Amino acid sequence: MSAAYATFGLAPAMRAGAVLAGGGYQIHRDFLDFVVDGRPLLFQLSDLDAVSPLASDVPPAIFTEQVHSLLLQAPAPLPGGRYVVYGCPECADLACGAVTAVIERDGDDYVWRDFAWQTGEDVDLERDGYHGTGPFRFRGEEYRTALRSLLDGTAPGTGRRRVLLIGARVALLARLAAALRTIGIGADITRDAQDVPADELRGYGAVAFGDTVGDAERAAVRRAFDAAGVDITCVDALAPIVPLLVAQIEHALDRAPADRRRLTRLAAADGEASVEVGSPCRVRLTAYRLDRLSRTHEEEVFDGVLEAGRHRIPLDPKAVRGRAFLVARTSSDVLVEAVPR
Repeated sequence: MSAAYATFGLAPAMRAGAVLAGGGYQIHRDFLDFVVDGRPLLFQLSDLDAVSPLASDVPPAIFTEQVHSLLLQAPAPLPGGRYVVYGCPECADLACGAVTAVIERDGDDYVWRDFAWQTGEDVDLERDGYHGTGPFRFRGEEYRTALRSLLDGTAPGTGRRRVLLIGARVALLARLAAALRTIGIGADITRDAQDVPADELRGYGAVAFGDTVGDAERAAVRRAFDAAGVDITCVDALAPIVPLLVAQIEHALDRAPADRRRLTRLAAADGEASVEVGSPCRVRLTAYRLDRLSRTHEEEVFDGVLEAGRHRIPLDPKAVRGRAFLVARTSSDVLVEAVPR
């Protein structure tokens, strides 16, 4: 089998959770993505809301089983030597659809080929194949080293999925904590971090400050995390709007480097939004605003697939009147921007 060598690696990635209109939600998932020739493999497929089998929230025994499977130390789970490369982020049921590929040995090399979208035991490559993707030939030593690092603890981590919420508006923080827990992000509420043990502080990936927290209190919290040896990401609440705050926290928890994100820029000015994406993907743009009575209004202003590059999206003046904010989402990225008045 002939195929040029490709590099193989792993990198932290996330499927962004969200609080949706009408009380719905989608789960936040942290996982390790496959990096082929320096680029996430997920980006080389179509716009896909999916996660790899190497997710941080699966039980350790199942995670280890997945690693051994990718190393071909266990039988293929699907006929024809096919393995699930990306699956449904909500339930991992094959019936929801999954990206599969044949993984096999060729001498000391590992080859991934015949990528396809699969919803049952059998697959039709002509109809459902990802034509033009692969085959990828990986050098055995590089491939094994990357995957075995998951078993010895030297692989890149998938981040810390807990957030510390600090502020005086207990009712708002309680609603925010409930929303975060619903989508799979742990959240704790406190007035300050002075009495929180260092070991507990090390478990947080971000700290979110309510708008009533003063500069001195924020500085004290940062000192507590510094003393615990934690490089913490701080979130300053833009407005008391729970879905907006969830989006801010999702962005803060994203550890992917800029060159491995689909959504790279969001800005608002002169009645339009400027959105930049690094690869073709579906983008949803939602406007949130507070009226004069501090009531929240939400409106979807765009939902569609954008090609790589920068795009201008007109904004309905009614949707961004007064104190307004934009949230842009792909399946893996979230950006938040205040709309200039």
